[in-house]
Amino acid sequence: MVELKKIIEDMGVSDYGFGNVRGLIPENWSDLDQSISIFVELSRPLVDDIKSQGPTKTYFAHYRAMNNYINEITLKIVMYLQKKGYRAVAIPASQTVSESSDIRGVFQHRTAATVSGKGWIGKSGMFIHETIGPSVRMGTVLTNFKLPVGSPVKEGKCGRCRECVIACPAMAIEGTEWRAGIDRIELYDAKACSDYMKESYMHIGRGSVCGICMAVCPFNKK
Repeated sequence: MVELKKIIEDMGVSDYGFGNVRGLIPENWSDLDQSISIFVELSRPLVDDIKSQGPTKTYFAHYRAMNNYINEITLKIVMYLQKKGYRAVAIPASQTVSESSDIRGVFQHRTAATVSGKGWIGKSGMFIHETIGPSVRMGTVLTNFKLPVGSPVKEGKCGRCRECVIACPAMAIEGTEWRAGIDRIELYDAKACSDYMKESYMHIGRGSVCGICMAVCPFNKK
């Protein structure tokens, strides 16, 4: 365990956590019931730019670079665990596998992150890290290597705040406080969000991500 922690820390992540995801993962990976969540903080000036300018080409380039970096980190973790004789799989930093309007990845990074005890899911559907806030990109590794797991967070801490609801240009956020097990559609409309981004921000890059709800969140680290 000491060696695994050192490998993660030496790769420059902002934080990491371990969780037990038994019963939450796809059936074909049912033995991989331990999760490693890594968090990398986004550039603060670029997040601030979104508040005044909207999403920029520089922000989008940074977003893609972060995804590539996270994929490299999680791949190295998988390689280490396999070398030690364990099974492991890295969840891509940003990937949609569904072919319908129900836009989803193979496994939600936010689920592993809340189970690890590192934060909660905001009204916008973003993960909000306990000290950094929502301005993070996440990676996840599922494994059968037994980990010292954290205590799951089971409810949101947004309270009466509606900054993301008001700021969302797609009007996709419902304003509902998150709790463990809630269906995503009760928080926000992922298709409405995706469609708006495609229509409005394709000029900054294919697959662009708006980030406005993230930028206006008062839980961002000052």
